[in-house]
Amino acid sequence: MPVARIKLISRVGKSSRDIALQIADIAKSIGVKYKGPIPLPTRRLIIPARRTPCGDGSHTFDHYEMRIHKWLVEIEGSDQALRQIMRIPVPDAVQIEITLS
Repeated sequence: MPVARIKLISRVGKSSRDIALQIADIAKSIGVKYKGPIPLPTRRLIIPARRTPCGDGSHTFDHYEMRIHKWLVEIEGSDQALRQIMRIPVPDAVQIEITLS
């Protein structure tokens, strides 16, 4: 039976986790086998920026950080389960990648 691997990527950790839990609840209610939600390592992007762009004064920097959260859910490829997953309202901040194997 094919397996659907669903990967959620977001800058907001709570919204991606909530959608992953909704997907797991759908799989549980339908009765298909599933694994997850599995949290993947959070990627931290840190950008140092000089406080005074003109170069006068001391060398002081501001550090800006963006975190990218990822979650993984694997579900057996059931048509009914995938149709219900596609109906979940997803915020704009969350990206979903679905691969079937």
